[in-house]
Amino acid sequence: MPRLRISAISFLNTAPLMWDFEHGSADQPFEIDYTIPSLCAQALADARADLGLIPAVTYLTIPNLVVLPDIAIAARGPVRSILLVSKVPVEEIRTVAADHASRTSVVLCRLLLKKWMRPAGAAEPEFIPMEADLAPMLARADAALLIGDSALRVSHTEHAVFDLAEEWLRFTGHPFVFAFWAVRQQAAQSSLTKIFQRSRDQGLQAESLKVICREWAPRVGISEAEVHSYLTQNLCYSLDDANIAGLQLFLRLAHEEGVLPSPEPIRFLGESAGTTVDPARTVTQV
Repeated sequence: MPRLRISAISFLNTAPLMWDFEHGSADQPFEIDYTIPSLCAQALADARADLGLIPAVTYLTIPNLVVLPDIAIAARGPVRSILLVSKVPVEEIRTVAADHASRTSVVLCRLLLKKWMRPAGAAEPEFIPMEADLAPMLARADAALLIGDSALRVSHTEHAVFDLAEEWLRFTGHPFVFAFWAVRQQAAQSSLTKIFQRSRDQGLQAESLKVICREWAPRVGISEAEVHSYLTQNLCYSLDDANIAGLQLFLRLAHEEGVLPSPEPIRFLGESAGTTVDPARTVTQV
């Protein structure tokens, strides 16, 4: 197999997924570039990467991608790392400073505010891309959308804080999928599924998690116990039927509310190559 270029995300939530690649256990050498979620997708779109951990919504904008089955970054309840922090009541939010690293979370926030969290017909807030620094964000806007490691450090006592995965579950009853591995069709080989699934499985082993917690706690600025609970209780790393249903529902509702383009069927690599999952056909109306 030729050497493949991987675009990966430089957040704590990807550490279990990258275990084999960072600890020399992957089946072959890869070229790995760490960046923020939005730039992962751009690397795939520009053909500067063969495979990337992309925000879910960007799958709709990049042609000729297939998804690695059974691997995702998802949440079945509060996720702790996707937060809307507001200094005003939610119905009074007029501007949102959004972490420039985000794509899927911006769409999720827009959908939640438009469909459920504010009165029907309320004007949609303006989203202002900014660096992930809460104080300047709230100085510029009514609310701030933070993702990843910076959100894990947010105090929940100074302002109103909404966990967007928790809000999504409350209104829909479904898990939420934030990101997954996608590969350009020109580089797609069925063996990639096993390599990436095994790395995820190894990264979630107890001994691996101890190492991750020890290494990442000082980087993020939270305790090892908080790292462990985040990775094992707040995050889900599968792309099972329940998570796929949540993903399909999100893509369809976001399209119906005018937030996303029409969703395309999700195509999977490996044994499911050629199989598609059609959002319009398989999700339940909410």
